[in-house]
Amino acid sequence: MDLRLSSQVAVVTGASKGIGLAITRTLLEEGAQVAAVSRKVSPELAALDGPSLLHVAVDLTDPLAPAAAVARAVEAFGGLDILVNNAGGPPPGVSLPRFSFLSPSDDDWRSMFEFNLFSAVRAIRAAVPHLLARGGGSIVNVTSTMGRQPAAVNVDYGAAKAGLAHVTKSVAAEYGAQGIRVNTVAPGATLTPWWTDEGGAADIFASASGSTRAEVLASGAASSMGLLTGRLVSPQEVADVVALLVSPRSGSTTGAEYVVDGGQLKEL
Repeated sequence: MDLRLSSQVAVVTGASKGIGLAITRTLLEEGAQVAAVSRKVSPELAALDGPSLLHVAVDLTDPLAPAAAVARAVEAFGGLDILVNNAGGPPPGVSLPRFSFLSPSDDDWRSMFEFNLFSAVRAIRAAVPHLLARGGGSIVNVTSTMGRQPAAVNVDYGAAKAGLAHVTKSVAAEYGAQGIRVNTVAPGATLTPWWTDEGGAADIFASASGSTRAEVLASGAASSMGLLTGRLVSPQEVADVVALLVSPRSGSTTGAEYVVDGGQLKEL
């Protein structure tokens, strides 16, 4: 299927690894020009280098960084059609999960919201005028099933993602008539460096459950979270949904939430 993304200009945050890297790769394969936003260039992102890829090195917890990233994309490619707010998860220097509401301090809550909510709000604010100048465009905010299903774990993270889901619907309502579509993709537990890095979620879960990181990654995490597929989600599976949502082929889809979670969420 031709997603009709040739020559479209996209900004993708958190683009150096995991879901963001998969989104960046997929949009490039579909012919888009992509400003890949991350603090550093990973070897995997560097392997995608070419005339349609621009790396924008910023720390999105800096309040000025999202607008700077959008401006750099517009300067390089002449406009903006797509914004994917993918950056999220543990802020720099933080390991998740946290297993108690009492674990995060006020500073932890602030840094979590800066990274997972406020950076996206600032990027949307910067992107909207440029999208309007092109007659419309598409925004996809990557949230999490934890924003949908409260639990006694990662409470600050889930609250930030729930806030981003609310922002999505509000911005969709305001700008739908002007051609800007805004949607949410909510992944479940996904096989990203958040899980696989040394000291990451797999190691933390293994320590808490008395198992091994290999067991957690193979099936333990999926089983404990109720993923019907019995495995963690692939980053590419999330990227494919994002690519379809930013495509003009999804022209009547806005204010919607698409869950990619291996069957974790079961409520109607």
